[in-house]
Amino acid sequence: MTDLARQELVKALPYARRFARALVGDQKTGDQLVAVALKKLMESPSRNDLSARQALYGLLVSAFMQRHGKDATVGMPLRQRALLLLTSLEEQSLASSAQALGITDEEAAAELSKAREGLQGIAQTSVLIIEDEPIIAMDIQDLVERCGHRIAGVAHTEADAVALAAKTKPGLILADINLGGGGDGMQAVGRILRTHEAPVIFVTAYPERLLTGETQEPSFVITKPFEPMTLAVATYQAVTGGVTPV
Repeated sequence: MTDLARQELVKALPYARRFARALVGDQKTGDQLVAVALKKLMESPSRNDLSARQALYGLLVSAFMQRHGKDATVGMPLRQRALLLLTSLEEQSLASSAQALGITDEEAAAELSKAREGLQGIAQTSVLIIEDEPIIAMDIQDLVERCGHRIAGVAHTEADAVALAAKTKPGLILADINLGGGGDGMQAVGRILRTHEAPVIFVTAYPERLLTGETQEPSFVITKPFEPMTLAVATYQAVTGGVTPV
């Protein structure tokens, strides 16, 4: 592998980790898939028409299929989930996503259409929003409600978040990392999870900082600013637990 190819691979790793964790629903299993995909890529370099990110995306889905079988998922099929994540969370074009998965653009478009229809049947839950900027919090609240969820509460500080979680017992937590002078979003979530179990989606402008694989890190990370579809897909994965083997 050339130095240039190695540099491209290093840059692609945080995004591969984010995709894998969101796909399967937890850090440990996602990072295990990344290790398998990375080994395969190092042993057998990808086609020249694929970028490092595309190659890793495709290998991650293949690794899951090899471990659990093509249809070994509960709810939405694996390929449909993968396409939702690639085109929204990872901000890949339909053509790029199709290349990564080794299917035609037409097949990808058909599968993606079915996947988006499937989002309408998402399991509804109550969401605690942790965001220090009031205007941003209002925008997020609107998006969450449009996804079909209820708002458990909106907290602007770490202390308020812990108190609201104890009172409302939310089914999902959507938290900004940086709460300005109001504390730390990750610390707030850590305190909440000591007494209340719920899936968590972190929102940050710098996702790569949370995806090093070196410490305990979030399973679901979306990048600011984000589109409604990105939030819809992330909440679907978080609420359903990602890709769950049958």
